[in-house]
Amino acid sequence: MLHHSIYKSENGSKQWLTFIHGAGGNSSIWFNQVRFFKSYFNVLLIDLRGHGKSSDSPDEMVYSFDLIISDLVEVLDYRKIESSHFVGISLGSILIQKMMHSHPDRIEKIGLGGAIINLNLQSRILMFMGKLTQTILPFIWIYTFFAYVIMPYKAHRKSRALFIREAKKLSENEFRKWYKLTANLLPLLEKIRKREVKIPTLYIMGSQDYMFLPFVKKIVNLHKYSNLLTLKQSGHVVNIDQPEKFNLGLLDFLQS
Repeated sequence: MLHHSIYKSENGSKQWLTFIHGAGGNSSIWFNQVRFFKSYFNVLLIDLRGHGKSSDSPDEMVYSFDLIISDLVEVLDYRKIESSHFVGISLGSILIQKMMHSHPDRIEKIGLGGAIINLNLQSRILMFMGKLTQTILPFIWIYTFFAYVIMPYKAHRKSRALFIREAKKLSENEFRKWYKLTANLLPLLEKIRKREVKIPTLYIMGSQDYMFLPFVKKIVNLHKYSNLLTLKQSGHVVNIDQPEKFNLGLLDFLQS
């Protein structure tokens, strides 16, 4: 089972708020959110396979999005959590959107930071470059390059440094298994865009998240259950760049 941590609500709430981190990160990226949201909800943090304190999988295991979702559901079942609000960042946003289609009964409201719902030409080229070089270059070189491309500005320095530091804890084999998931990413994102689920969703995006924000703006105009909060002076990892505004905006949405 995935490693996870629970913080019981300080006000006796029975509602749950589950956080899902991005690729290369772990649940430690939510430190600013835990301190804030445990005053209002029971908080569940989950480390994905091979990330944080979750164990690596057997070398021969092949990852799939269905497998990763089953990992998350297993934690909910173990903790007897029938439903929860979910918050994700980057890859975590993709996993939650996938789960939204496969297990909508387990999800109440959704907050997606640095949401990925499509890939522009630049991000597709990055994926292709990563595929070509992952067997010949140390993964942390590839990850660091990606981090600087996706989070290039001075305002992103803290989040970029944190993600690179945490990614160093990931094993080479785990990186390659997760990276192979990108082969199925575009078909999954297309399904997500085409089918709207009646679950209230708040996209929280940085104004400088130039690779992914344009697609989110388009989807919000198409999906009536979706809303967008754009935070200035923030990039892809918006919960670290602007934690106070992220927290307040998300809380207002969850309590509305």
